[in-house]
Amino acid sequence: MLRAILIDDEENNLKSLNVKLRNHCPEIEVVALCAKAQDGLEQIEILHPDVVFLDIEMPIMNAFTLLRKLSWRNFELIFVTAYNHYAVQAIKFSALDYLVKPVEVKDLKIAVSRVLEKKMNSPNQRLELLLENVLGQQKEMKKIAVSSSTGLQFLKIAHIVFLEAAGNYTQLVMADSKKFMTSRTLKEYEEMLPADTFIRIHNSHIINKNYIEKYVRGEGGQVILEGGAILDISKRKKSEFLKIIGT
Repeated sequence: MLRAILIDDEENNLKSLNVKLRNHCPEIEVVALCAKAQDGLEQIEILHPDVVFLDIEMPIMNAFTLLRKLSWRNFELIFVTAYNHYAVQAIKFSALDYLVKPVEVKDLKIAVSRVLEKKMNSPNQRLELLLENVLGQQKEMKKIAVSSSTGLQFLKIAHIVFLEAAGNYTQLVMADSKKFMTSRTLKEYEEMLPADTFIRIHNSHIINKNYIEKYVRGEGGQVILEGGAILDISKRKKSEFLKIIGT
């Protein structure tokens, strides 16, 4: 049983989420409902919950200001937002979950199941990464949290050489030759990573253009990357690839 705190300035949403959790997520015990961000901050410090459902936009103090003020952050976090918030990308990069209002039961159950799977796997580090990414969104996010078979890894985005599809999983190959098998699809990474640096060259591969050593001409062609990887470029992706690399 996970102890949860719900924080949302809209009381109807707060009550609705509470009812859905009670009726559909028996793994969750709601220990506090907070309609003010300040109350939520105080209850987190007092009760030390396992998971917090947190609205992003609230008067006086938004979710990120609240998180920065906390002295205790060792909890799983699920954001709740009324729209596609600017911080959603940073949330994804930090291996955290978010729900869009009005919250659908199926989405709620998926988010709760993910929390159970994580089993409090580095929540503090993920929150630190989130705040770092949110603060840096005017620039470029530097790190990404990825779930692998050995736990949660915090990787520098600039050190990813290429990504390779493996069914519903993706393998990340790093500049130091380390490899990480993650539970996200290649499509998800294509949507997350900066398109001016990471190029989808094939159904199976995304490459970091900064590691290209050579382009070999052909029907689709091939790309040779630092570290020695030789990857095919699909005919469909060839013109886009050549445009991005300036050829």
